[in-house]
Amino acid sequence: MEPLNKSKFTVLFDDPFWVGIFERLEGDKLSVCKVTFGAEPTDAQIYDFLMSHYNKLQFSRPIKTEQKQKADSPKRRLRNAKKMIENNGIGTKSQQALRKQYEEMKTERKLISKEQKEAERERQFDLKQQKRKEKHRGH
Repeated sequence: MEPLNKSKFTVLFDDPFWVGIFERLEGDKLSVCKVTFGAEPTDAQIYDFLMSHYNKLQFSRPIKTEQKQKADSPKRRLRNAKKMIENNGIGTKSQQALRKQYEEMKTERKLISKEQKEAERERQFDLKQQKRKEKHRGH
């Protein structure tokens, strides 16, 4: 049995902005990406965005998820389709993946910020030392 590859895109209003959630399922691995649109995007704008920016999207690290059995009866499929249409939120697995990606980016930002602050302190210290030497030379 070959691995299942699916993509899902959901647009929802997350006050005060319109947000797009990309879910990518490759085999049993789910990765997610969140995009903020601002004003409500039209279908054409979404299509243009997908065509021009999909390769640049930063998806979260894949998390393992279990596969659900396909519904056999057409009535069950219809019920599931209706439920998906009514449910305008994003799945909990997707939320977990987004939260994980957010936390990773947050720690990465903290590290970069810390390095920049340390470099600035070192630069200031070197500048102060240089000024002291120049003052001392003058006497």
